[in-house]
Order: sequence, then structure tokens, then C-alpha cells
Amino acid sequence: MSSELPKALREYFEQSRVALALASAEGDNHLVLVSPAFSRLTGYEPEDVVGRNCRLLQRDAANVEPRARLREFLTRPSQPNVRTPIVNFRKDGTPFVNLLYMSRLRSIDGKASYIFASQFDVSRSQPEMLAEYDEQLTATLGRLVPIASDAGIVVEGTLLTIANSAAIVAQAKMMLAGLESPPDA
Repeated sequence: MSSELPKALREYFEQSRVALALASAEGDNHLVLVSPAFSRLTGYEPEDVVGRNCRLLQRDAANVEPRARLREFLTRPSQPNVRTPIVNFRKDGTPFVNLLYMSRLRSIDGKASYIFASQFDVSRSQPEMLAEYDEQLTATLGRLVPIASDAGIVVEGTLLTIANSAAIVAQAKMMLAGLESPPDA
């Protein structure tokens, strides 16, 4: 399916320093394209994940609140985007807390064609690294909008600035600590 994507969009993903994924807005939201930065972050190569739902990164993590936020986004077409920390696992089984951002890409006629996603490991990051990621993601979205527009695709919603990066990092560390602690006997 990635061959059906506009060439400029495919090239954009190839060059992005930010971990990006593009999923179908239909059915089970299977992945159609991932960036090399996604592969570096997760350890999964495109052939491992294209055609599969990104939930494979969650394995058996509970992720109750993040999953509820993601379900709400996916079932509410009027919601332009979502941003939430979620426990994911690299291909080698190493857990990390992913600060996931998702937005819809719509065709000119308003039909949601794709779901755009960005991933960032906040498990062990510092607030200044998160601020740098926010800057990179904002720049990424700024460059993506005209590329998508030229291909007749509208990027829905805008990135909202994180009010308190330190709080997100602290939440991520608590999520990871909960994963690494043995369950109560």
C-alpha cells in the first residue's frame, strides 16, 4: 500500500529524524508506512509491522487509560488528535514509555485516509529532551502540512504544547517503574 502513497510523503518519512508511522484510517488501522527513526526506536523493520496494527508494540501491558484515550480518538471522527504516554515494547522485549501523538490525515473531500503517528521514548528522558522532541515534532508537522496538501491530503489538528514536560516525564517513569517491579504476591 505504501506504493499508493504520494512520493513526496514517502520521501518525507524516509528523511524524518522523528519516529513516524502512518496507518490506514479504515478497518483495524494497519500500518502502511514507518520511518527509519521508528525502526531505530522500536527495533521493528517495516516488513515486521506494515500490514499489522501498531498495538503489537503494547504486547500484554495493561495501558488502561492510554488505550481508552486512543479508542476515544479512533471512534470520534471530530477529535482532531490525541497525545498520551503508553507502555510499548521494542522488538527485543525491552519496555519503554512512548509519548504517542496521533492525528488524522484527510483527503480534500474530508474523508479520513490515514492516521499519522509520532513516537518518542520518554521513559528515561529529561525534560529538556522532551522539549527538543516537541520542537522537532512541531517542525515535522509544519513541513508535513504543505507536502500532504500538495498531495490533496489535509493534516487535521495541530500539536498542542505540553504544559508541563516534567510531569509527563515523571508519569512515564512511574509507568516504567510499575512494569519493572515484580507484582505483589
